[in-house]
Amino acid sequence: MLEGYAAGYADDALSMMSARTASDRAAFVLRLLRPGLRVLDVGCGPGTITSGFTPLVGDSGRVLGVDPYFAQFPGESTVDFVAGSVYALPVPADSFDVVFAHALFEHLARPAEALAELRRVLRPGGRLALSTSDWSRARLRPRTANVDAALRGHYLLRRRAGGDPFAGRKVADLVSRAGFRDVNTHARFRPDMPYRALARYIETRLDEALTASTTDRDQLASAARSAWSWSHSGDGDFTQCWIELTATK
Repeated sequence: MLEGYAAGYADDALSMMSARTASDRAAFVLRLLRPGLRVLDVGCGPGTITSGFTPLVGDSGRVLGVDPYFAQFPGESTVDFVAGSVYALPVPADSFDVVFAHALFEHLARPAEALAELRRVLRPGGRLALSTSDWSRARLRPRTANVDAALRGHYLLRRRAGGDPFAGRKVADLVSRAGFRDVNTHARFRPDMPYRALARYIETRLDEALTASTTDRDQLASAARSAWSWSHSGDGDFTQCWIELTATK
């Protein structure tokens, strides 16, 4: 599903994903839910957001999480989980009332194909709900030269993995082109992690890339040095921009 998931599955990345909840990350989706609905969470990760949908759809509904990295699924859950790709979901056509994806489209090389597949599995009149980051609108203060240089390296890794760090600003147009109607978006700014923790996270990803390959070595090494300097500077503020989108099939 994620052509080359730039965040990886190291402990810090898994810890970050596991801290996400439906009330924090998908409040706009919770308003769409009611008893009896069938909900699909694509790119569900460890399922901590997914599990928050179950109380609202009740025993008469169904919640299914799909992700290619099945090792992160919980051992016990009220949610069903299955390994699968966003380009070929292991479910029938017209089988879900709501399809949700958080932090997925910024990692996809073929977003139009993914949207066609999400539309296939939605019933007529079903609702699509996406939350997609837009790093071009992220707020970092102070935003020093080292911050900018480290972020350029971060963006390079995202693009090398097939993703788009600025996907949030393009997702509404892609959804409209995919044939959905009633497309609505809202920008939500969220403090995803502390300012210097972001620097350490980016530095770790850059160091991993330098160990794995010599491609773009000079640029990545420079970005890693900038990330180190940033992480050892004073405190600051970081809020990410998430584009929350709803649309109808």
